[in-house]
Amino acid sequence: FTSTHNQQPTTMPSSSSKADTTTPSRRTARRPKSSRGTPITSESDREQALRDYKVTIEYKHLKQHSPSGVYVLPSLTSLRSFHGVIFLRRGLYSDAIFKFKIDLPHDYNEINAWPRIIFSTDVYNPHVCPETGELDVRTAYPQWDPHRHYLVTVLTYLKKIFYMKSFGDDVVANVEARDLSRSDPALYRKNVEKCVRESLRSVYMNEPGCTVKFVEDNPSHSALKAMMKEKFKDPASISRTFILDLIKEAQAKGEEISNGNSE
Repeated sequence: FTSTHNQQPTTMPSSSSKADTTTPSRRTARRPKSSRGTPITSESDREQALRDYKVTIEYKHLKQHSPSGVYVLPSLTSLRSFHGVIFLRRGLYSDAIFKFKIDLPHDYNEINAWPRIIFSTDVYNPHVCPETGELDVRTAYPQWDPHRHYLVTVLTYLKKIFYMKSFGDDVVANVEARDLSRSDPALYRKNVEKCVRESLRSVYMNEPGCTVKFVEDNPSHSALKAMMKEKFKDPASISRTFILDLIKEAQAKGEEISNGNSE
């Protein structure tokens, strides 16, 4: 290390030298970028970037305020697509598990830019089109107002349709189901129960690209669940070591079951 405290410059500026008044060149301001990573160069791009930003804000809000039993994850390929699932715990559709997809139009967050919700599971309900699986959002919201309606709004409505007990004449997505609910409630109930059973049967059938996936328990998982029910009597007595030992025991039992099945 060499100190420069006593070092002198090799040349000194002459008294006649004029000070350099040229200001340092400023860094070129970076242009804001759109959600696609390209620079925003026009007013339309700027407006689209703002709409995209609002979508991310809505999703952040949704994670904290989503209706109970409703879960949504963003798509891996599009900012305007989401995959979701609803677990129904009571009522006519009790125990059903319905998967769905949310698609937002390019101009979402504008007036009358309705979101689309399409079920990938067959749903027998007067508010759901039997051919396409699409939830009839426009009848519930004839005018979509981005200052009043949000993703959480339409997801609340999605959950509500499974607890409705009567349907007005304006419900036209599945007229056959609507009319049957009035003329033959018993048969309508049977069709709903069949729909619930089908949702459980197909729960492990995952759509390509879907971010909400269901995987069947392997033998170790089943063994661990059974052991937890048996041994987790007093929460105060549960320690980290106890849990790790339980997992090892469950893994051993699972391997034993798998080996027995393969023989």
